[in-house]
Amino acid sequence: MNLDWQVCSRARLSRDARFDGKFFIGVLTSRVYCRSICPAPTAKEKNCRYYPTAAAAAEAGFRPCLRCRPECSPGTPAWLGTPNTVSRALRLISESGLEGGGIEVLAERLGIGSRHLRRLFLQHLGATPVAVARTRRLHFAKKLIDETSLAMSQIALASGFGCVRRFNAGISKVYHRTPTQIRRLARQTENQPENHYLFRLRFRPPYHWEGVLAFLAARATPGVEAVERGTYRRSVFLNGGHGYFEVSHNEAHHALEVRLQFGDPRSLFFIVERIRAMFDLNADWAAIVSSLKTDPALAPRLKAAPGLRVPGCWNGFELAVRAILGQQITVRGATVLAGRIATTFGQPLSVANGLTHIFPAPEVLADAALTRIGLPGARAETIRALARAVCGKRICFEGIVNSDDLLIRLCEIPGIGKWTAQYIAMRALGEPDAFPFGDLGLLRALALANPRELERRAEAWRPWRAYAAMYLWNVPAECQGRRTQTRFMQQEQDISCENGPQSADARKTNWDNLSPSRGRVTHLS
Repeated sequence: MNLDWQVCSRARLSRDARFDGKFFIGVLTSRVYCRSICPAPTAKEKNCRYYPTAAAAAEAGFRPCLRCRPECSPGTPAWLGTPNTVSRALRLISESGLEGGGIEVLAERLGIGSRHLRRLFLQHLGATPVAVARTRRLHFAKKLIDETSLAMSQIALASGFGCVRRFNAGISKVYHRTPTQIRRLARQTENQPENHYLFRLRFRPPYHWEGVLAFLAARATPGVEAVERGTYRRSVFLNGGHGYFEVSHNEAHHALEVRLQFGDPRSLFFIVERIRAMFDLNADWAAIVSSLKTDPALAPRLKAAPGLRVPGCWNGFELAVRAILGQQITVRGATVLAGRIATTFGQPLSVANGLTHIFPAPEVLADAALTRIGLPGARAETIRALARAVCGKRICFEGIVNSDDLLIRLCEIPGIGKWTAQYIAMRALGEPDAFPFGDLGLLRALALANPRELERRAEAWRPWRAYAAMYLWNVPAECQGRRTQTRFMQQEQDISCENGPQSADARKTNWDNLSPSRGRVTHLS
């Protein structure tokens, strides 16, 4: 990948946080590589080399800087504009590394040869898939050394080294210090109880935390999720273990602070990566705004609420169920129904702060009597059919190689249409170009007459149509300032257009009518 050295040089000299993680600086005199915001004395330009990824800098023989800590930088967007093959490979590596077969199995899943995959990685990222996975593993190990009190043996397992000997050798080779020496240099701000962790996950500003939080608050499943006093909190279940995490905004450090309670340290890497995806921390706002600001309907919205992201989800199946519940009723009504599903069929959880249940697994909902909580028969059957498809491995939300194939299989389930499938791709798969075609709220925001006009209008927003939808759903064109925008979002939650194509009368349905004593919910068509 070619970098404009003049742009990189200006960003390095200004230490602008908006460029953090977009490239890394190798310093020839010290043989370390740094982030663009490194506080160390500025090196001379003739001694600097620029690399698109940390793995590329490591492959060139540089070691990570201990002052700016490259392992804490936001996810690099170096693969923006690269072939879909590279993007899909990076997604798979972030979910499971190269476990279970290495680069050959990864290439086979992508439908290409391993040599061609290496060539693509070198062309677009400056490093091989093995180097990318190794650098990510080393960075996460360094983060655990600095920010937790875990024993080194547990860190070795959590970061994927398998044994302490390989862990010690890998850290010493890269950092020229032993893990114990690195921990002595770390500045831990507070001690955490056993199985409790505190992580700072960085992002490139701006980040519209209030907007993301308001979006999640309206859709938080009672008992499973909670939003209060500027903090998002939810229960989690993974590999037989359960716990919870809470996320708050640290504006001063351009980071989200994650407080996590989970018993198995081997799951920490997956959990942290999932939270990063859930809050869309790797998004490159500069690239998004440059593509969308040319539309006169989006420009004032972008200016009023800079940094609004597309919130993801913790579990793809849970999000898909929530999308089905949200068809043709209000957001608040769907949230009530999701809470009833969680409390009736979910696993009880003894956690403070309002988290009482784990959302039920597909195996539980495959044959659940959903009509007794107020769901109409057709909607209940759609959820059961989805659960059976997940149990039978016909639909899987993890390790997606081709999202188009998944969307086709989703649409084969009676009751799931194009809108619902695109909404799932938008939030569960993190597809930046997913777009809920025919959505009435988008039509109304743009004053368009029919879905075909919307589809033609949206072509100019590629590849960021999901972000355009978020702005049109949640930010009015005439709003000025944060208070107005936040108030608007709070007022509009009950008639949010995140309910698919429907009539105006459908959006006005009173959610109080969703009483289980009535035996059903009116199915609005």
